[in-house]
Amino acid sequence: MSKPVLWLRCEKKEFERRSALTPTTAKKLIDAGFDIYVERDEQRIFDDAEFEAVGAKLVENNSWPQAPKDTPIIGLKELPVSTDPLPHTHIQFAHCYKNQADWSKVLARFHNGGGTLYDLEFLNDDSAGALAFAANKKGEKLGMLNPYPNETAMVEDVQSKLGKDVTSLKALVMGALGRCGKGAVDLLRKIGLQEDNILKWDLPETAKGGPFSEILDVDYLPKFQSFVTRETIEAAGQQRQLSVVVDVSCDTTNPFNPIPIYSVNTTFSDPTVPMKLSSDLLPSLLQFPKRQEARVWTDAEKLFKIKAEGL
Repeated sequence: MSKPVLWLRCEKKEFERRSALTPTTAKKLIDAGFDIYVERDEQRIFDDAEFEAVGAKLVENNSWPQAPKDTPIIGLKELPVSTDPLPHTHIQFAHCYKNQADWSKVLARFHNGGGTLYDLEFLNDDSAGALAFAANKKGEKLGMLNPYPNETAMVEDVQSKLGKDVTSLKALVMGALGRCGKGAVDLLRKIGLQEDNILKWDLPETAKGGPFSEILDVDYLPKFQSFVTRETIEAAGQQRQLSVVVDVSCDTTNPFNPIPIYSVNTTFSDPTVPMKLSSDLLPSLLQFPKRQEARVWTDAEKLFKIKAEGL
């Protein structure tokens, strides 16, 4: 019986240094019987040698199109814009299931090539909880353009950039019980916010439906789900405390955008937009060889087929 295989592709998005697999995750998969191929990538936060040291097989940068058609390709962000058909199985964020701009062109590539998309955003475990991808904190950052070498450097830099007593700051985390929400809460604690000033909202707090005027009473909104609108901000006038919204959804062109206060994405060279007012992935990857029966993967494939039927 042949070994299960995963091919970690390079990231082609400029400045994207995170990785869908870390060397630690790669080793756990290899120990579980996988063959892991890793494309050389100078942009990735992890050195190629770190993957090679745990037993991964290094291959040339951006060589996945030449990989055997039955080899699943795993990446983090969406592929560069193209009309080339995609015959492989891809595991990645694709941002095409919510009628985002050019969603049909993205799905058409899979349809025309006979490939399959397992979108990381829509992988759910047996408890219906969203799964987190395996990017390590070594590559995470908060509103900065360059990744930090480690978490300590990130926390110290954020503290210095704030330039004031952070104990007086108040932040509200939407979806505080989720993976991203827990990470936001953890960071806020480490930079020094008082526990009572970290408002942790999840389903019970948002059940009444938005917009929520409470959002305007905090300094910082790092995670959200329509919770605040342009109209509620304008109505608050000078009483508004909120000054920063950090949105990691990449859904500004989604007609159901939950924070409809802007319509453009930021870039690494221009990372802010002024508002003008009038479960780890690893357990699921271990099930990937049995994806025809593992619910997390059968559900993801079913969703792909439903979305592709809309072409």
